[in-house]
Amino acid sequence: MKTVPWIARILMSLLGVASLAACQGSGTDSPISIADPAALDRVLDDYVAAGDFPFLYARIEDKEGRLVYEHGVVNDAVLPGIRVDGDTWIRIWSMSKIVTISTLLDLVEEGLLSLDDPVTKFIPEFENLQVAVSPEGADLSVIEDKDAACPLQLVPMTSTMTVLDLINHQAGFYYATTGIECLDSLLASSNLPMAENSQALVDLMAELPLIQQPGKNDFYGTNTTVLGIVAERASGKSLKALVEERVTGPLRIEGLQYGLPEGASLLSRISGKDGELRVAHRGELDIFGPDVPGYDPGRELYLGGEGMLGTADGYADFLRMLLSRGELNGRRFLEVATVEDITSPHTQLDSPYGYNGYNLWVNNGKRPDGGQGEGGLWIGGGYEGTHFWIDPKREFVAVVMTQMFWTPESGWNRDEVFREAVYEQLRVAD
Repeated sequence: MKTVPWIARILMSLLGVASLAACQGSGTDSPISIADPAALDRVLDDYVAAGDFPFLYARIEDKEGRLVYEHGVVNDAVLPGIRVDGDTWIRIWSMSKIVTISTLLDLVEEGLLSLDDPVTKFIPEFENLQVAVSPEGADLSVIEDKDAACPLQLVPMTSTMTVLDLINHQAGFYYATTGIECLDSLLASSNLPMAENSQALVDLMAELPLIQQPGKNDFYGTNTTVLGIVAERASGKSLKALVEERVTGPLRIEGLQYGLPEGASLLSRISGKDGELRVAHRGELDIFGPDVPGYDPGRELYLGGEGMLGTADGYADFLRMLLSRGELNGRRFLEVATVEDITSPHTQLDSPYGYNGYNLWVNNGKRPDGGQGEGGLWIGGGYEGTHFWIDPKREFVAVVMTQMFWTPESGWNRDEVFREAVYEQLRVAD
């Protein structure tokens, strides 16, 4: 849906811009630079001015962590008195997934488990999972007529679900957004984010059917959440502890964790569902149904697919570890071969626009409009509009943060437009 012009004009008149210093190397000798930082500022400013986002903050760092560019803009009418920068805490949702996958792969390198291990080796409660099919027995992961999927039939799980199936979203787990009402309502009624801990979550998920037989297709869902539980049970430690002890602690990453730090606060959840920005209603972010993950540091549920918080600065550091093939701040976390596996083709191999690695999209530069942009980028994002990419050729990482769901249609192309603007400025600087 589009934001109507008069709303856009009012938002423009009320707009507050917190413009941060855009840098060319931030006073360092960075090998890359932005020819005209103000041109990138304008791209972000225009999206916020049009009422597409309550705020935008973008950050680009080179391989060594030198700041190449940053800019933040805030709509004062929606978030009065708020300043957003690289240290602002953000709900990163699915940007948690690659952190969980990387942590799990570290356990694999240590020999605590194998990608070929059956999931039931670690979660025996899933031994009797069933698979939902249509009244005619059709596979719900590929059914075109969603209305024909109900009422569901349940059949036994006939293939072995492996750890690799979880990484590749081929295990059969899903979100409450399949479009199949009788399936979505089952998941929503379980209210998974409100589970007390991992055991309670497993107990709830053991009662839900899969959307397909494991290993058959790739279907995006809570697969990485289950992967986090596998990591917990294989190691005997919570996912929070694993991230702290294996990732953020040794690599000296600040600004990436489970639970909100003391004294910090989170920005409001904003929706544009009605054509203008407002605080989202309960249940409007319906990926799980009525509720969303909580960030109370006292909670003992750590959702590996959705539950982390991060700052742009902190998340950029994690991305730089991947860019450096598993190493950061003089410490090796993953082997080079493991990072190469993360970014190798695994699913969506028939896409004209690239392929999926381990929850990293690797593009080929082709655009739906027939144009050609920069290819070979490792790309990801989150449910409330967060976005990142890694450029292994030019050796930099980029993070774009916001907190927004139901983005108006005019904002749908934000990531592509901003990325193209970045590369235009890099080419000019070259």
